[in-house]
Amino acid sequence: MAETIELTERERALLDFEGGWWTLDEAKDSLIRARFACSLDEYYQELNRLLDVPAALDHDPLVVRRLIRLRDRKRRARLDAPAQAADDATGGRTT
Repeated sequence: MAETIELTERERALLDFEGGWWTLDEAKDSLIRARFACSLDEYYQELNRLLDVPAALDHDPLVVRRLIRLRDRKRRARLDAPAQAADDATGGRTT
């Protein structure tokens, strides 16, 4: 039987923030620095790690699924970019 790991208060706050930051009047980066006392890189690393925690999906499935879709889309774009650049350089020829 798998043990369920609960989210910390900070982890819940990260997910809650991602669910509605755009309704606030400040820029996202300044809100992140003020609310979570970390750099943008640290914030996104923590958030990305959190997307793979099952309890995060239980806490807010809509936000977590949306962020996973965005992460996967960006990952695919990065993987496709070198192939696209090679095609552009050869004019699409495969010789």
